[in-house]
Amino acid sequence: MNKQLACLILLTAVSACSDNATETTSLPPADPAVIPSYDTVLRGGLLFSGADELPVEGDIAITGQLIAAVGELGEFTAREVIDVSGLAITPGFIDIHSHALDDNTDQGIFGWPDAENLIRQGVTTVIGGNDGGSPLPLSDTFDAIAALPAAVNFGSYIGHGSIRGLIVGEDDRPATEEEMQGMRDQVALGMQQGAFGLSSGLIYAPGRFASTEEVIELVRVAGEYGGMYISHMREEGLGLLDSVAETIRIGEEGGLPTQLTHHKVVGAPMWGSSVESLRLVDEAIARGVDVSIDQYPYTASSTNLQILFPGWALDGGREALLVRMADATQRARLRNDIVYNIEVDRGGNDPANVVLVGCPHDATLNGLNLSEVLRRQGLETTKVNAADLLMDLVAAGNCSAVFHAMVEEDIHNIMRHPRTMIASDGGIEGPSDRAVHPRNYGTFARLIGHYARDLGIIPVHTAIHKVSGMPADRLKMTHRGRLVAGAVADIAVLDIAEVNERTSFADPHQYAEGAVHVFVAGQAVLKDRSMTGARPGLIVRSTDAQ
Repeated sequence: MNKQLACLILLTAVSACSDNATETTSLPPADPAVIPSYDTVLRGGLLFSGADELPVEGDIAITGQLIAAVGELGEFTAREVIDVSGLAITPGFIDIHSHALDDNTDQGIFGWPDAENLIRQGVTTVIGGNDGGSPLPLSDTFDAIAALPAAVNFGSYIGHGSIRGLIVGEDDRPATEEEMQGMRDQVALGMQQGAFGLSSGLIYAPGRFASTEEVIELVRVAGEYGGMYISHMREEGLGLLDSVAETIRIGEEGGLPTQLTHHKVVGAPMWGSSVESLRLVDEAIARGVDVSIDQYPYTASSTNLQILFPGWALDGGREALLVRMADATQRARLRNDIVYNIEVDRGGNDPANVVLVGCPHDATLNGLNLSEVLRRQGLETTKVNAADLLMDLVAAGNCSAVFHAMVEEDIHNIMRHPRTMIASDGGIEGPSDRAVHPRNYGTFARLIGHYARDLGIIPVHTAIHKVSGMPADRLKMTHRGRLVAGAVADIAVLDIAEVNERTSFADPHQYAEGAVHVFVAGQAVLKDRSMTGARPGLIVRSTDAQ
C-alpha cells in the first residue's frame, strides 16, 4: 500500500504520516502447521477491527456464516479469493437507531427488503422500534421479516409509546396501578421476545403524557433482562438541558444503561448548548451512570408536523385534536403556540425551514417548504399563515417534514464525544416520489467521507468504531461489530478515498459511493459494486447474545 493512501485512511497524528512512520502493523501469522480450507478469503486489505484503533494489513477468511480467521493466513485453500488490496475491510455497520419498519407495507423493510440504500453504505444490521414506537408483539414482526427475508439483519427495542397507547390510550393522565402492571407485563414480554431494551418518545403523544416516574418503573423491567433505555427526549430546543437531565435520571434510578438518541440542539436560541448537554453527560459518567449518545450528522431533523403542536392539543388523540382545530377559540390558542414553536424550535424562525417530504393526501406538496405552499395559495408567507397551514395539513392527514434548525458547531461537538455513536434515524428507502431526508441514503458515507476523511473532525478508524464495535458493545452483541475469528461474517469492503454521499435535500434518492463488497452472514450482498440479489439477513435478538 502506498504511503499517500495509508495517510489518507489513517488521518491520525502528524507523526503517523512522517517520513519515518510505519504505515501499518501486521497481525501475527496463522499457525502454518495446518492447511485450512475456507469458503471465501478477502486478501490483502486494511483491517479496521471495529475497535477505536489503527488498522492493520491482513486477510479475512469466511466459512459459512462466520469469520474463520483474521491476519496473515499463509497457505490455505478457498472456493473464492477476492483481492482487496488498497481497500478497507470493516465490520458491517450497525444502525442502532433505525426506522426500517414502516406502517405502510410498501415502504421500509417490507417494501425494499434488498435495503440497497443501506447496503451501499456498508450497513448490515438495523435496530428498529425507536422513539417509543414498536410493533406489539415483536415476535409477529420478527416472523414476518424472517419470511421475506431481508438483505440486512434486523433487531428491535420495545416501544414505551406503543405500550402506553395500548394500555392507557391517548389521554393526558397518569396510569392507574392496574395499567402500570399491564405496561410492565408488555415490557417483560418484549424483552422475552428479544428486544434490546425500552425506547421512548417523550416528545410525542402518548409518550409525552407519561411522568418521569412512570418511565423509571418501566425501564426497571427492561433492566432486569439486561436491556438498555434509549430516549427521544421531551425537548431538544429550549428544554434541552432539563431533558438531558431527565434521561440521565431515568437511567440512574432505573439501574440500566441509558442513551440520548439522535442528540441534537434545535432552534437558534439554544445553538451552542451542546457544550452544556455534554457536560451533564460527563458529570453523570463520572458518578457511575452508564450514559451514551447517538447522532445523525445533519443540521436538519425529520418527523411529522405535529412536532410543532403543543402537548395540550394532542390530549385524547387525533379526533380530539380535530375538534379543537374546528373550535375558533381553541384554534386561536393553538395557532399562537405553533407560531412560537416556529420561532424558537424546529421552525428555525422561518416557515421556509419546514420542508414537506411525505404528504399522503397530496404528493404534489412533497419537496415544498411552507412558504412555497403559502405562495401557491396566494397567501403572505407569515408565521401566522404558516401555523394555519400546518393545522390544515394535519387535518387533511398529516405530513412528514424536514426541519432545518441546527448548526454544524453542535454536530461537531457531539460527534467528537467519546460516548457518541452514529446512527441514521432513517429507514429503508428506494426510489419514490417521497422527498425523504438524505440521512436515509447518506449517514454512514457522510460520516466517513465528509466528517472523518475530509474535515478530520474524528479519525477514520474512530468513525468506523462509532458505527461498528461501539454499537455492538452497547447492544451486547458479542458476535457482531468486530473482525475476529468466530464473529458473524457481516463485513464491508470500502474504498475510503471514494466514500461519498451523493444524496441531497433537493435530490435525496441517490445511493452512496465507495462500498465495493458487502457480506451479510457470510454471503455477498454487494459484490464488485453491484447488488447480488442475496437476502441472508437474520433476526437478531438480545436473547441470542449476538
